[in-house]
Amino acid sequence: MIACDTSSLSAFLKGEAGKDVDRVASAIESGELALPPVVVTEILSDPLAGKTLDDLLPKFATLDLHDGYWTRAGHARRLVKRHNFKAKTADALIAQACIDNDVELITRDRDFRHFARHCGLKLV
Repeated sequence: MIACDTSSLSAFLKGEAGKDVDRVASAIESGELALPPVVVTEILSDPLAGKTLDDLLPKFATLDLHDGYWTRAGHARRLVKRHNFKAKTADALIAQACIDNDVELITRDRDFRHFARHCGLKLV
């Protein structure tokens, strides 16, 4: 199983090019793609999302949220912010879901590197 964030999934859906998009396509083809719950919410809230996306999303697994998830996500975000790095709440939630499920994250968003460095997030 492998996860992707909203930036890479959105780029894939728009037909953009990139190593992350290639990896998303590969994960979809192999049936490995799983989405953090926050990514589902973010991608569906895009005003350009339509029926095709509504039909596509149920084909992907969604990462489970484990007991203590919200607390661990808050602690991870605090840790990253203590190092004076940007740490959006949604990014902390995505990172923590991946950490808890021991899956790598496909992303084009460089802010996740801080969660990798300080919190144990695995990036593709």
